Amino acid sequence: MQKSQTKSRQRVRDHGEVFTNEREVKAMCDLVKNETERIDSRFLEPACGDGNFLAEILTRKLEIVKRKYKKSALDYEKNAVLAASSIYGVDILIDNVIACRERMFKIWDKEYKAVCKKECSNQTRDAVRFIFRRNIVCGNALTLKCVDENGNDTDEPIVFSEWAFITGFQMQRSDYTFAELLAQNDDKKQMRIDDIPSDEGTFLKKYVTHYRRVQENE
Repeated sequence: MQKSQTKSRQRVRDHGEVFTNEREVKAMCDLVKNETERIDSRFLEPACGDGNFLAEILTRKLEIVKRKYKKSALDYEKNAVLAASSIYGVDILIDNVIACRERMFKIWDKEYKAVCKKECSNQTRDAVRFIFRRNIVCGNALTLKCVDENGNDTDEPIVFSEWAFITGFQMQRSDYTFAELLAQNDDKKQMRIDDIPSDEGTFLKKYVTHYRRVQENE
């Protein structure tokens, strides 16, 4: 049974909310198939809804992680965290953002349990939840501002965290405002941000810690 592309007429009227169906999602992801199969290739969906595109991208990335690293639980875990950290989303409705984060975590955790079994770490799960909370945010992708509970712009800019392994198990998180960067990009639809240099945004703060403990730096 195909999932409905709308939640309510009211939401369509107020926010123009219409979800892309699964067949179209898969077809569009196939157009950038090579990138969806690169574990560290970054994707941003500026109108992510409850995560149709992001879920498909994560699923494809995790399939590659499993194919390459399933023989080592530790290698799988590290690269599965990297895959999760490479996916970003913005939506103006907080219920969509919450649903998207939870959907992404469930996809990630299902594969994690299937591969790592008894070697799964709750600390790693907490780290991945934190990453999704940092990467999938409530905001207005047109104005690049965070929004309040009514979907109205605030003065607070949207901030994204860039994640990268630097040595061994040490993961670096660099927080940036991307207002300047995205303002220069005419395409507000789904886009890769992999080839965009970090210094295009406004740097805020940097943290380095073991990837299982990234959640310790709020």
